Amino acid sequence: AGAETVKRAVELDLASRFQESLVCYQEGIDLLLQVVKGTGRGAAWQPFAAAGITIYTEKEKSLFFSDGKYHKQIKIEENATGFSYEKLFQEYLTEILTEVWVEDPYIRQVHQASRYWLYNFLRFCEMLVKGPCKVKTIHLLTSSDEGSGRSQQMSGLEEIQQSLRNHGITLNIALSSSIHDREIRFNNGWMIKIGRGLDYFKKPQGRFSIGYCDFDLRPCHETTVDVFHTKHTKKM
Repeated sequence: AGAETVKRAVELDLASRFQESLVCYQEGIDLLLQVVKGTGRGAAWQPFAAAGITIYTEKEKSLFFSDGKYHKQIKIEENATGFSYEKLFQEYLTEILTEVWVEDPYIRQVHQASRYWLYNFLRFCEMLVKGPCKVKTIHLLTSSDEGSGRSQQMSGLEEIQQSLRNHGITLNIALSSSIHDREIRFNNGWMIKIGRGLDYFKKPQGRFSIGYCDFDLRPCHETTVDVFHTKHTKKM
């Protein structure tokens, strides 16, 4: 599997798909090193792992800035479509991804200011469940709703928590009264900052309008998405 992943990385590299190739190089090397460390055939795979590390290091130097970070910016225009969570996050949901941190102050009531924050978070979790990744833990940091909305907020989050548990995923929930930043971090090194957080979709025109179910067809609010890669992601 490691050799095939490195082979795929080379193919992506030749196709000038450098960001994707870097991810494959990283995964392939990790898989090869697991073999080197954990089996009696490690010596046979050592040259492949060493070659992969050399290529990966050179690609990292050419793609990453001197501070060790890669940065890509995506601008979502007002009323643009084609920006579902799957389209936005898919290339970062690699097989070595096991832990996710979501920091978003507005994972609140189902209907607040005509938005669907809890549903948005649920859709994000569904994407992780369906993806090629093997996520085991999700950490959510959000703000607490006010008044009677707090009990509805916690009820919804606890229901999501129980549903994720049925899929073998632990959801850790933390509340903060001072949270402002919006970012999503993956333990494979990718960090995504969305100006509007997960709430960048517009309210559908009706329950039976195109885009109500398929978020690739749902118009978006204008926002900016910044993607970084770091060698270490901090924990909350």
